[in-house]
Amino acid sequence: MKKTAFFFLLISTFTWAQTSILEPKINSILKNKKATVAVSVLGFENGFRYDKNGDKKLPMQSVFKFHIAAAVLNAVDQGKLSLDQKIKLDQSNLLENTWSPLRDQYAGKEVEIPLSEVIEYTVAKSDNNGCDILLRLLGGTQPVQKFMDTKGIKDFQIKYNEEDMHKDWNVQYQNYSTTRSAANALKKFYDGKLLSKKSTDYLMKVMLSTSTGLNKMVEQLPKNTPVARKTGSSGKNNAGLTGAENEIGIVTLPNGRHYALAVFVSNSTETDAVNCKMISDISREVWEYFNK
Repeated sequence: MKKTAFFFLLISTFTWAQTSILEPKINSILKNKKATVAVSVLGFENGFRYDKNGDKKLPMQSVFKFHIAAAVLNAVDQGKLSLDQKIKLDQSNLLENTWSPLRDQYAGKEVEIPLSEVIEYTVAKSDNNGCDILLRLLGGTQPVQKFMDTKGIKDFQIKYNEEDMHKDWNVQYQNYSTTRSAANALKKFYDGKLLSKKSTDYLMKVMLSTSTGLNKMVEQLPKNTPVARKTGSSGKNNAGLTGAENEIGIVTLPNGRHYALAVFVSNSTETDAVNCKMISDISREVWEYFNK
């Protein structure tokens, strides 16, 4: 047997053996849950990969704000936009009846704030109005799609903004990704293959400050564990169905290594608490796997 073939067999055997450790633990968490759950794990330094339903195209909800922010920062890298440029806020772009800390902060005022502040509200606080402001700056969702396509991010589609999703429950399913795609996108981002170093460092810092979803990926991790993450949630429709309860993130281990974790919970009839607990429990098991 040639050395290269032997090495490939050795790595494949090792990966299978390690995956077999994680698989039953995740299956136990998901047992009897009335939901479609996809999980992808990618070790950055050791190349470990685990996927469960990792090729299923599921609605992203606000996870897509990571991709949108990356597209905006790509425009900054190209000199088309500037983090310092002023964005006017008024009643026309601070819509009611949507999640918007930005609107709550500036309600009833006509102000101009820097683009950087809109990005930070959009990513770290998952602001829906901020999201749509960014998309308007880009010229809609197509520039985001084109950017991700050119960077080789497969199994990703974005067609509708937050306002569209609030008007029609079903369009969220047209904004989809696989968890495998999300984990790969995070790895490319970390490796500096999406953005300049300056923009990569900036977006990483913003994601590390994320304040939403504290009962999901970070809940059971040791306090102050660095996790650069983006959450997403659809809430429930009138039939009690959750379209999406999601989170993606880059976790830094105590030894300085990293892994990406993406968990999408879709079409769930479980309670919000159960949906979030699945993500929290999966995150704990992945952490324990990498720290054993």
